[in-house]
Amino acid sequence: MIDRLTTAWAHYFPGVAVATAVALAASFIAQRYGAPAMLMGLLLGMAFHFLNETPRVGPGLELAAVKALRLGVALLGLRLTVADVASLGWTPVLLVIFAVLATLLFGVVLSRLLGCDRQLGVLTGGSVAICGASAAMAISSVLPKGPDTQRQTLFTIIGVTSLSTIAMVLYPIIGDVLQLNDQEMGIFIGATIHDVAQVVGAGYSVSPATGDLGTFIKLLRVAMLVPVVLMIGIVFRTKVSAAVDRQKAPAVPLFLIGFIVLFAVNSSGFIPSEVIQPVANLAPVLLLVAIAALGIRTSMQEVMTIGMKPVLLIVGETFFIAAVIVAYLLWIA
Repeated sequence: MIDRLTTAWAHYFPGVAVATAVALAASFIAQRYGAPAMLMGLLLGMAFHFLNETPRVGPGLELAAVKALRLGVALLGLRLTVADVASLGWTPVLLVIFAVLATLLFGVVLSRLLGCDRQLGVLTGGSVAICGASAAMAISSVLPKGPDTQRQTLFTIIGVTSLSTIAMVLYPIIGDVLQLNDQEMGIFIGATIHDVAQVVGAGYSVSPATGDLGTFIKLLRVAMLVPVVLMIGIVFRTKVSAAVDRQKAPAVPLFLIGFIVLFAVNSSGFIPSEVIQPVANLAPVLLLVAIAALGIRTSMQEVMTIGMKPVLLIVGETFFIAAVIVAYLLWIA
């Protein structure tokens, strides 16, 4: 037993240590300069792509990119409770469900109109609709693996994170021009900006009330991660890419089961928040390590060859979800 643990340690530790070091550097830069940690982790990782050619590092990088990702997504379940969802009533919940599903469908349709791969439409649409980089990695894990899967995932992470940062600056200004009150601004920001950190930054830059509501609306979108990824996994589990053997994705990935279980545990109230909170805080840490590892495994040259059409696709999806929420606030609410 000890020999097996020692062998596993020697096999995986170098790669995991490299990914963790890059993630720590990205976290420091993000805190020091106010940059998105996920984007910094990805870009720093890609700067160290040459390490991916080192045999000792490869296994650990794969472990960090896959296992850390799935555990991080599962731990997101500890950041939401049934009481949180119920406290706002059904209207925001139904609005979020409609916006998420409509954006996902729009991404598929637009990808076909632009001549892009349908999987890219699903990947970008789901990422824009739900929670940015975290959703990109979760959705990618249940899509059939092919020669373009990793490149598309990296492009999506860069795209949603960059657009989310731009939105963090522009959306409060747009909301002010539209004369939205604090509650409407919270719904607008929480339902449209891709990443949680940027929602927090934009919301609290307006007011504490906007920040609280915006963060909560964003968590409702995060809660959609489980049913959406499950649905995508079921749809694609018998699909194959042109360059890989036929394979089936699991109908219910284990990390999604973990999300549901932890969501139920957090909602039950049996475990004190003092115990749950430190564990829940591990989610963004693990996701950052996973993104750093993913960045190291992919070169910028590969990402840049994806072309202009995918850029139009992800920008179009971002405009679409914003238009849906603005239309609701101005003409329906």
